[in-house]
Amino acid sequence: MELVRFALNLGVALLMGIAIGLERQFRQHPAGLRTNALVCVGAALFVSLSRLMADHDSPTRIASYIVSGIGFLGGGVILREGLTVRGMNTAATLWCTAAVGTLAGAGFPWHALIGTTTVLGLHLGLRPIARRIDARLKTAVDVETLYQIRVSCRQAQEGLIRTILLRHINSIAGMTVQRISTQEAGLDGQAAVVADVYSIDRKDRCMQEVMSRLNIEPDVQAVSWEKMQA
Repeated sequence: MELVRFALNLGVALLMGIAIGLERQFRQHPAGLRTNALVCVGAALFVSLSRLMADHDSPTRIASYIVSGIGFLGGGVILREGLTVRGMNTAATLWCTAAVGTLAGAGFPWHALIGTTTVLGLHLGLRPIARRIDARLKTAVDVETLYQIRVSCRQAQEGLIRTILLRHINSIAGMTVQRISTQEAGLDGQAAVVADVYSIDRKDRCMQEVMSRLNIEPDVQAVSWEKMQA
């Protein structure tokens, strides 16, 4: 009888993990179907082990270790690309998936189902709202904006380009250079100066002016800029 109950709890965890993972897989997120299913089943296995050992206090202790341990897995899917951070939703979903698996493994299938429905409802229901907000921010002017400027130049003139960037951007009210670095441009004697710029509001025209100023320099081969996610 205990074996049947174990199999049922594990099956519930598998179904819940698959339900959450399918939504993530369709959206092409790093942690998709298999990852969420495995996290959910793994959490259920750990909790089920403590129940099989007839220690009524162990499930809560195991759950606390699952909560802290899943943080390492979630941290692995969070990626930073310049000023952009990706994977936060995926990490949070894995955390919730582990909670659902813990409930299923502890023998609370209906509670696990409610948790799964809530997680899916958040992803499916809040996504249109988030997209509307993002669309509004793309056209709004009074929003904090992060820019990235990339200047390809001769390696010997890299110091001059840095000076020009710092002088012109910091002279614009409300704009500051948060980070500036030099990267390899892929050609001998060439370098790429990359600057991350913070602005209290949108200043695309100012960025165009900075780009025009840099293009005057004879040793500059290319200049580009883009808006990053705040």
